[in-house]
Amino acid sequence: MIKITLPTILSFIVPGIGQLLTGQWLWAIFWLIITPGFWIGSGGIAGWICHIICAYQCLVHENAHLKHGE
Repeated sequence: MIKITLPTILSFIVPGIGQLLTGQWLWAIFWLIITPGFWIGSGGIAGWICHIICAYQCLVHENAHLKHGE
């Protein structure tokens, strides 16, 4: 069963914040830098795609840790 956690929701709202909360520092920096670039460069479409990918990455990471009891 997939559980949506607070980091996942925050990661969708502001890409990279969920990764900061889960300790994925390099991914957080990546998303915090890349997403605004895609927003500006594409007029918004690629920015939303980054939001979705970032939230999905956080969701998978969190559920893997919950599954293993960490």
